Amino acid sequence: MLPRNDFLKGKVGLVVGVANEQSIAAGCAAAFHASGAQLCLTYQNDKARLFVQPVATMVDAELFLPLDVTDMAQSDAVFAAIKERWGKLDFLLHSIAYCPRDDLHGRVVDCSQQGFATAMDVSVHSLIRLAKRAEPLMADGGTILTVSYHGAEKVVDHYNIMGPVKAALEGTTRYLAVELGRKKIRVNSLSPGPLETRAASGIDHFDMLIDDARTRAPLHRLTTIGEVGAMAACLVSDFASSVSGNTAYIDGGHHIV
Repeated sequence: MLPRNDFLKGKVGLVVGVANEQSIAAGCAAAFHASGAQLCLTYQNDKARLFVQPVATMVDAELFLPLDVTDMAQSDAVFAAIKERWGKLDFLLHSIAYCPRDDLHGRVVDCSQQGFATAMDVSVHSLIRLAKRAEPLMADGGTILTVSYHGAEKVVDHYNIMGPVKAALEGTTRYLAVELGRKKIRVNSLSPGPLETRAASGIDHFDMLIDDARTRAPLHRLTTIGEVGAMAACLVSDFASSVSGNTAYIDGGHHIV
């Protein structure tokens, strides 16, 4: 349980990508809530709702809505509901990544055209679509966060096609930071170390990534979703009012080794 504080009091946030109570987005939502923010959470479909509902309840989400980011009508409906309830949006967390299993587990050179297109659309272009809808609700400024991984910068064994995809995500973050900065909208990436989440378990030989992080990271331990959430809460707060276009590593120093 995170200690209560109020440095996000009065702020409204949208959290997209909660899979269950162990997901990165859940850790971020908990930190936002503990810091006083009002939240809208989304779930992908009816099956996913069963796993996301406990998180929505835990963070007292005032809106809990369906959102498949490939469905433009659902995206429009989410932002319309936020506008109706609060008239504004102060921050957005985008924590979504997907690649078809065969393409994820194969070599980059063997990735299919459709698999690559799907991974880029869901993992990267969805951020652009959400940012476009968030922009008019951030009339007084705001913050957009996405979730990356060190495989965007360096080649990580078995991360495969998601390395180039996350590299595109980080590049997109920087361009959005420049384009939206004149409206006082900050855009940053979170880059946690390997975490034992449901999404990460789809990566081939993920246990090797976990063992490597424990062994080689200067702190010699794994990062927790609570620690990622603490960084996220700081970045969407006024404490980070001059931070934009950055990739924030929360990995015990693993990326420097």
